[in-house]
Amino acid sequence: MNTADPFFPLLADLEGLTVFTALKEHILIRKLRKLLRGVLDEPEILSGEYVLEISASWAAFIREYSRSSREASFYEKTVLLTAADDNEFTRTAELCGRDCSSNILYAAARTDLQRLGRIAQADIPALGRRIAEMLGSAGLADQKNAADETCAALAANLQTAREKHPAMYIFVPGRDWGAALPAFAEYLRSNGAGILGAGGAFYWQKDKTGKSGLIPVLNPDPIRPADLSGYEDQRSMVVSNTLRFLEGKPAGNLLLYGDRGTGKSATVKAVCNEYTRRGLRLVEVRKRDLLELPAILDTLAVRALRFVLFIDDLSFEQTDDSFTTLKALLEGGIEAKPGNVVVYATSNRRHLVKERFSDRPSMAAAAEAHATGDVRAFDTMQEQLSLADRFGVTVVFTAPDQDEYLRIAEFLAEHRGLLPEETGESGDERKRFRENALRWERWFNGRSPRTAVQYVDWVAGGSDFPWE
Repeated sequence: MNTADPFFPLLADLEGLTVFTALKEHILIRKLRKLLRGVLDEPEILSGEYVLEISASWAAFIREYSRSSREASFYEKTVLLTAADDNEFTRTAELCGRDCSSNILYAAARTDLQRLGRIAQADIPALGRRIAEMLGSAGLADQKNAADETCAALAANLQTAREKHPAMYIFVPGRDWGAALPAFAEYLRSNGAGILGAGGAFYWQKDKTGKSGLIPVLNPDPIRPADLSGYEDQRSMVVSNTLRFLEGKPAGNLLLYGDRGTGKSATVKAVCNEYTRRGLRLVEVRKRDLLELPAILDTLAVRALRFVLFIDDLSFEQTDDSFTTLKALLEGGIEAKPGNVVVYATSNRRHLVKERFSDRPSMAAAAEAHATGDVRAFDTMQEQLSLADRFGVTVVFTAPDQDEYLRIAEFLAEHRGLLPEETGESGDERKRFRENALRWERWFNGRSPRTAVQYVDWVAGGSDFPWE
């Protein structure tokens, strides 16, 4: 291997990573390492086999670069990989930020960041030109032209204007990345390490191999409290509880109960979106995954951020084993619920377990139980009614009356620029809007915020109404 080659330091930096060592196995970096080794092992006389191997390595690297980077430069791609890496340093920084910056781990991380800074500024177009020259010297004109075109595209990517990832403001081109370690550590404390830095919303999923874990929601609902109308008292209760939780004060598990379509789920998502930058993460747990709650809690308990476990549309059949699992989480299990986790659940049912008449004692059995003092006849019914009581706070959402329904519809239409401000000239238009809103709820799903959203969506489409 030619150690005097100008690309040797790049390979040395890649192979020398210690704390961020997992980056070496990222598919893009792995292909770059293989490509560099091939270039540095260039023989004096190029054989056909060597040329084909280099050509294949270059094609594999560019294919992966184009797939994973899209319009990003190699510099930005390296920043994103660094910010998303999950290792001992990033986990420690998530817990204590820059306060641990004097320990050995931080010193090793600083050295790795210096290496990564140099790697990020690697001249990939120059590497492409080098390979194009090698291919050209072997008489492969078509491949040389293709390599030249790829180099031009890579150079153009360096100038691409795009919305910056927050880490781009920490790792600035031309500066020592090692000096940015304190700022990076604080970024990790605020945003989370590894996958937790990927966004504010996640769900728990078990893959085909049986391995479970957090999966980021790729297209989360961006709704915020300012996008909602009505139900101010209910929303205030959710906000207040969430702020207590973020401040480390005792906070309750919430049950948002009420009529369908009243905005229970939207309220939870909006409030969690509002406080993502304060270290709050929303983790949706589907009903089929409730038996995984112990594993979920073990995963979240060791993290520094705070989590809302969101269970939407909660209800149970009598024989549902997950009923007991959730009840133990809310109250009474051997292992305490982590202090960085609360449960927010929504349901259309006040009593979350479906109750049957057979669960109630007969009149004769009830009379006998009363006479003998035996309360066991009521055990099944009491067991089923107990789950809702284990939520610290119940927030009730009822269907809006006609005036409230119209206010919600008008708010949504104004918010989307579909309805002018209320003036004397807009009176007729508003009157038609309200009349159609009332007709819409009679034709379809009754009065609710969801119905109002569906009506405004139809108005935005500009089509005639179904009754016209």
